[in-house]
Amino acid sequence: MRFQLIAAAAAAFALSGCGVIYHSPTVQSGATDSSQVRVMPITAENALLANQVDYQPRSLPAVFSQYAGGGSLRGAGALPEPVFEPEQNPGQLNVRIPPAVNPGPYRIGVGDVLLLATQTAGSTVEELSGLLAAQNRRQGYTVQDDGVIAIPDVGRVGVAGLTLEEAEAELFRRLVENQIDPTFSLEIAEFNSKKVSIGGAVSKPTVAPITLTPLFLDAALAAAGGVTASDLDYASVRIYRAGTLYQIPLSELYARTGLRRVQLVDGDSVFVDTEYDLEQAQSYFEEQIQLAQFKQSSRQAALAELDTEISIRRASLQEQRENFDRRFEYGGVERDYVYLTGEVRRQSRFALPFGHSASLADALFDNAGGLSTTFADVRQIYVLRGSPDPREFSGVTAWQLDASNAANLLLATRFELRPNDVVFVSEQPVTRWNRTISQIIPTLGLADTATDIGN
Repeated sequence: MRFQLIAAAAAAFALSGCGVIYHSPTVQSGATDSSQVRVMPITAENALLANQVDYQPRSLPAVFSQYAGGGSLRGAGALPEPVFEPEQNPGQLNVRIPPAVNPGPYRIGVGDVLLLATQTAGSTVEELSGLLAAQNRRQGYTVQDDGVIAIPDVGRVGVAGLTLEEAEAELFRRLVENQIDPTFSLEIAEFNSKKVSIGGAVSKPTVAPITLTPLFLDAALAAAGGVTASDLDYASVRIYRAGTLYQIPLSELYARTGLRRVQLVDGDSVFVDTEYDLEQAQSYFEEQIQLAQFKQSSRQAALAELDTEISIRRASLQEQRENFDRRFEYGGVERDYVYLTGEVRRQSRFALPFGHSASLADALFDNAGGLSTTFADVRQIYVLRGSPDPREFSGVTAWQLDASNAANLLLATRFELRPNDVVFVSEQPVTRWNRTISQIIPTLGLADTATDIGN
């Protein structure tokens, strides 16, 4: 019986070699019944040649690259002009000076415009000639309502409430985090967050910004074109600050230098009055308070509207993405595939990814149906590629990867797959022989003997 088993095995080996008993798929070069097969080894040069086949990966729907966005506040529109009706009334005034203040260094606020200058690439000659500074890229950024500025490649950086030095430190940190050259300069181009209003008997009622340098009373009056009151005996400068009213008669203001150096702070209102009583100044200050409240309520309403709008946008984007996911789950999304066959873990198709190409290595080492190292002949890994024209089937190129040298697997990472490629992995010779034996032995009734010999 043992002799019969050995004889059967020898016969099976011979028959399998000539392909009489067991047939397995192979790649044969030359002319076949339906096409001309050309075998090309995968080398670095041939990988570049194969990758020249034009292919545009499918893209995800645009909804996956969209975001709700921050939008912009619509604002409250144009504000009414201040009311001023000059009158003359005699009277006597007392001096009430605001307390000294020390607001500290300027802190960036909403509405300020920051100017960021970053270096551009320049030659050594430009650097030596001093031309590089002129080539700096300068971009202005407005501090938004939530206190941030949005910088490309960096993101949203919170700067409201920071001094210029603190803002530079924060920006330096964010640039380093994003691996961007942290060589830059930062300055405030427009001061819009802190203001003092000046009205009354002045040439040009205005709103003066508070900048890096302190704003004093004489400078504020000069910004409004100067005082136009002709009778200094009954004129005064009234300052409204945080619910308290202060006044300085013009005669005292011009006589005492120190009074002209009263430092003003954000939110102050200055009114040059020609009346003894406070009715005219009171009307002006009430108007400024109402304007401030109007701005604040309008800002809050705009923020609430913006939040609602962003929520609606996000819900819409999320719904569209979920609809795509459901279509994808049920096979309703058109995809490009590569087909894996031969000695792989599972005969399957490999979906080419959205937005970028996939390599032969991606398919071979895929968890679902990748390379079977037990039965595969790693010398014969093929990518079968036909003509891109579906009406033509006259030629097939079999790109062969010999992975017996593991270093050649690097070539698999550079070989790009195309739609409808067939990745075929041939079987080991001993695998073909084992499969032939496994089919012959039951036919000859030698299964029990083969089991005894194995034991």
